[in-house]
Amino acid sequence: MIIKAPKRPYLLLFLFLGLAGCNTSTSSTSTTTDTTEAVATNTQGQASGNEVVLSEQALANARTNYTTYCAGCHGSELETFINRDWKYGTAHTAMFTSIKEGHPTTGMPGFANTLSDEEINNLATFIRQGIVNKQAQNTSEGTGNDMAGVIRSEEVSFRLDTIVTGIEVPWGMAFLPNGDMLVTERSGTLYRLTNDRQLQKIEGAPEVLAEGQGGLLDVELHPDFRNNNVIFLSYSAVKREGGETLSTTAIMRAQLDGNALKNKKVIFEGQPWTKTRHHYGSRIEFGPDGNLYFTMGDRGGTFENPQDLSRHAGKTHRIKEDGSIPQDNPFVNKQGALPSIYTYGNRNPQGLALNTSTKEMWAHEHGPKGGDEVNILEKGANYGWPVVTYGIDYNGSIISNEQRKEGIKDPIHYWVPSIAPSGMAFVTGNRYKGWEGDLLSGSMSFKFLSRAKVEGNQIVGEERLLKDIGRVRDVKMSPDGYVYIAVERPGAIFRLVPVDTQ
Repeated sequence: MIIKAPKRPYLLLFLFLGLAGCNTSTSSTSTTTDTTEAVATNTQGQASGNEVVLSEQALANARTNYTTYCAGCHGSELETFINRDWKYGTAHTAMFTSIKEGHPTTGMPGFANTLSDEEINNLATFIRQGIVNKQAQNTSEGTGNDMAGVIRSEEVSFRLDTIVTGIEVPWGMAFLPNGDMLVTERSGTLYRLTNDRQLQKIEGAPEVLAEGQGGLLDVELHPDFRNNNVIFLSYSAVKREGGETLSTTAIMRAQLDGNALKNKKVIFEGQPWTKTRHHYGSRIEFGPDGNLYFTMGDRGGTFENPQDLSRHAGKTHRIKEDGSIPQDNPFVNKQGALPSIYTYGNRNPQGLALNTSTKEMWAHEHGPKGGDEVNILEKGANYGWPVVTYGIDYNGSIISNEQRKEGIKDPIHYWVPSIAPSGMAFVTGNRYKGWEGDLLSGSMSFKFLSRAKVEGNQIVGEERLLKDIGRVRDVKMSPDGYVYIAVERPGAIFRLVPVDTQ
């Protein structure tokens, strides 16, 4: 059904609504299933960080705390904990410490001021037992997407055509003139997906820091690709300095020569470089003016970066194809401001698309716990983060009590609870009758494809499609008018093929 655009909520409701929209994982509004049940007997000894057997009440409380504080980033069924490499160790004491103290460089807050040691200990026990049970369930039942048959939306019936599987996190897609597709894999590989659906590795991709939310991210063709073979890649650049590993959002320009990149040039490196591993942003789109627009998240510097015009982080940027600055950028003549900045006050935009009907650039960005936004980008505009927000921090603390303020642009739409949007595309052409001009966005938290009904510059409703298909990472319209979506873990790319059900 079409869901009407939400009214503005009171901030207190965030304490009870939904789950976080961070993009390192999955989430759902549903409570954790029986696969996360822990054995119930007693509750003694929790405060020391020792794993214990939980009573029924302790188990219920742990499940509630997981749903409230953890599921938004780690999934209602512990999705991101399953079959992963554990950077901080798998022991109960290691998980206890992680929950209590957090890991600021990866965007995980500590919960020492939110939960007691006993609650943290019970939560760690709940998670560890749930992992064991979930792994056993996956082994016995198998995994994968089951979307066979006809899928009926309000205007269009379609089926899913599986284009390719086996790419763990397909982050970005771009269509070549011959029908091949370029696909980025976040771990650092750039692929050519041929017409006969073969994956071929392209040599020469940049070195990336494939940690947290970082890696090889978006890919975009030059508007004159047919003649110059130029592509653009966004990624988490890496350098070692003073015994530390630092990263930032970077843009590389290169020529595609067969299955190799040549004449490579880094045309943007965001400042500052940091130790954090999240909020790279990193969508790329050419505007009708021929300039390159791209996003950079706040890199975890919530109160330092987005409102500071001397820093690249927390902004959308606009540059020429060679990396030089358009002289009509809004802050070219402002002392102390970085000239590539086009908008500021952005948290972590992972969707960017040109509305071909209005020639305006639209973007969506992750809010904190609540308040993902859709914005129409205006030159020099401030979108408010963190001065105003519709969300709260993941550990329940208040970021701002204000949702609107003079001089700050309101979003045209927002999601509460957060859906963790990634990738976006406007429906063009005539293959999808009734969808023309609508905005498609992927949801990583709730694992669906959002179709927002667009009228002029307003979103007037939403239909949620392909529920539980997986974490939708990217959405693209192909030159021949089909919708493609990229889904991660297990990674796959699907094409939506309309069918006549008359």
